[in-house]
Amino acid sequence: MSMNRIQFQPGLSLPAFLEQFGTEAQCEAALEKARWPQGFRCPHCGEAHHSLFRVGARKIFQCRACRTQTSLIAGTLFQHSHLAPTLWFLAIYRISQAKTGLSALALKRELGVSYPTAWLLQHKLMQAMVERDARYPLLGEVQVDDAYLGGERSGGKAGRGSENKVPFVAAVGLDAEGHPRYVKMALVPAFTRQAIADWAKVDLSPGCRVISDGLACFTGVLDAGCQHQPIIVGARKPRELPEFSWINTLLGNLKTSFGGAYHAFDFAKYGSRYLGAFAYRFNRRFHLETLPMRLLAAAASSGPHPEQWLRQAEVSC
Repeated sequence: MSMNRIQFQPGLSLPAFLEQFGTEAQCEAALEKARWPQGFRCPHCGEAHHSLFRVGARKIFQCRACRTQTSLIAGTLFQHSHLAPTLWFLAIYRISQAKTGLSALALKRELGVSYPTAWLLQHKLMQAMVERDARYPLLGEVQVDDAYLGGERSGGKAGRGSENKVPFVAAVGLDAEGHPRYVKMALVPAFTRQAIADWAKVDLSPGCRVISDGLACFTGVLDAGCQHQPIIVGARKPRELPEFSWINTLLGNLKTSFGGAYHAFDFAKYGSRYLGAFAYRFNRRFHLETLPMRLLAAAASSGPHPEQWLRQAEVSC
């Protein structure tokens, strides 16, 4: 049996990571390169020429054109953080390398920080993942399916009417050979044509050929300029049909990931971030070794998200 090239990737070992990012100076240099790949640009006027000085441990950049001062973390996801850069980088490393995800509780233990701090680190980085993938709608042939986070509660409604079930759409974009390329997952308010149309306008490119089961709501992709090929499954279950093989594999992997990494989380409130983080890692599954730097770049381009904002119900990009 041939080796699975995804599973047997070398990745980035912990000793190699610590050799590259084990000091604050190394982390500072990497963050500066991630934030300004072509060199410093004033966030106010775009000027490149600047003066550089330090206030305590902070590096301050002052634009020579408009005199605006900014720090390396101002205006980014790291703004107002009092954590050492080495802890942030270690969180980025662990979250990006964990195939099934990493809970805030596990992060707390590994970093030696409080649970609230670990939760904030986790959700800020997951939000950066969501924002980065929001840039890339799916193209070409796409398998979609309806799914739910959560299960039925004792004494509550059964089936799709369960109060503990939160609906979401899962979609897999396929390449010319029918293999999965990229995925999208998003919470929806309900499985209605309008809800699917609103989702498709964000996550699908016009002209996509969408394959779904016969659930009526998926006709909403037509309203987003996509083609629609419904497959009436009849008495058979969609997982038994080859047309849905990849979407069913994806949902199976998601269930394994969530069941293994997280004890519980508020599905309705934070489900988008957890789904987005799973999709982000899947979409970069061939790039495990460079994933920490990719996540650093996403974090550096993400705006500041205070805890109060992160704890609000449902996120949007």
